[in-house]
Amino acid sequence: MKNRAVIVWELFSAPVLPVIPSEKAKGEMVRKGIHLLIALTPNFALISKPVTLFLLVFGMALYTALEFLMLRGLQIPLFSRIIGAANRERDKGKFALGPLTLAAGAALSLVLFNRDCAFIAIYALAFGDGFASLVGRIFGRTRPRIFAGKSVEGSLTCFLAVYLSVLSLSRDWRLSCITALTATIIEALPLKDWDNIIIPLSTGYTAALVMGFYF
Repeated sequence: MKNRAVIVWELFSAPVLPVIPSEKAKGEMVRKGIHLLIALTPNFALISKPVTLFLLVFGMALYTALEFLMLRGLQIPLFSRIIGAANRERDKGKFALGPLTLAAGAALSLVLFNRDCAFIAIYALAFGDGFASLVGRIFGRTRPRIFAGKSVEGSLTCFLAVYLSVLSLSRDWRLSCITALTATIIEALPLKDWDNIIIPLSTGYTAALVMGFYF
């Protein structure tokens, strides 16, 4: 049997992997460019929260309808081209959940949390998850086994992106650090497209707890 030292080494050993090919990098940039657009949600919510929620729900319904039409072989101008460029290999020929869970995560944040916590949750989703995936897939080389395929570079980017975005909103380093750590841990889990919902809900709830404790 392996001793504890060997087991720990195998969990944290970090094989160096090659950078992904340029064509996949382009697809990741298109995908995360769309992902980062969700950061505009707080700006729209400041103008009108009900209208913003309506737009998110309407967008989800429209996307679902267009995706099903595409799966039936119908080519939709512009939409088919964008989705085709953004889809990962695992989504080819299947219903791509990413855009749907992205909008759902933002909508649930607006419904479940107060304004400050909702904005923190949405920024964690947009910047933390967005930049972590982009940096991790294009530049990530250090991938310990315990990270389940995720990279150290991506996780560090997630922490920094969430920390800075929350700090810009709250001006509180404790809140920024705790929410950034929460987002980083959740982002490192193998949740696939469901992280678009779990990341904002977990960070929004964490922010609410921290604010209730310190403020």
